[in-house]
Amino acid sequence: MPKEFSRTQRIADQIQRDLAQLVQTGLKDPRIGMVTINDVRVSRDMGYADVYITVLTAEELDEHSEEIKVTLDVLNKAAGFLRNELGRALKIRMVPHLRFYFDKTVGEGRRMSNLIDKARSKDQQLAGSKTSSSTDDSKG
Repeated sequence: MPKEFSRTQRIADQIQRDLAQLVQTGLKDPRIGMVTINDVRVSRDMGYADVYITVLTAEELDEHSEEIKVTLDVLNKAAGFLRNELGRALKIRMVPHLRFYFDKTVGEGRRMSNLIDKARSKDQQLAGSKTSSSTDDSKG
């Protein structure tokens, strides 16, 4: 039997969809780059919604990057406007307060992928040197 989603999870999913659209079309601030809404977590009492974002145009995916700091600042200042617009779209009695955070998982995933690629190339180099040394031994 499939697990049913809680009301807060359904609202979080809807907030994620609507907020992605609002950030893309509703905010006209030029300081905001290409923002992706990765996850929304709504508290049980519906008081707060933690919104996790990634900035695709940022060179370094580090929360200390200047572009990411500026984007988070703009989004947190526009949270009231975004909340008001969400209230119109969602038609729920209480719209949670929005808090924006940088999502580190994309940067961590990229870092892990680079580590795996380095390990694979090192393994291939070692395997290549072993086969060339074994063929040298057979020649002698």
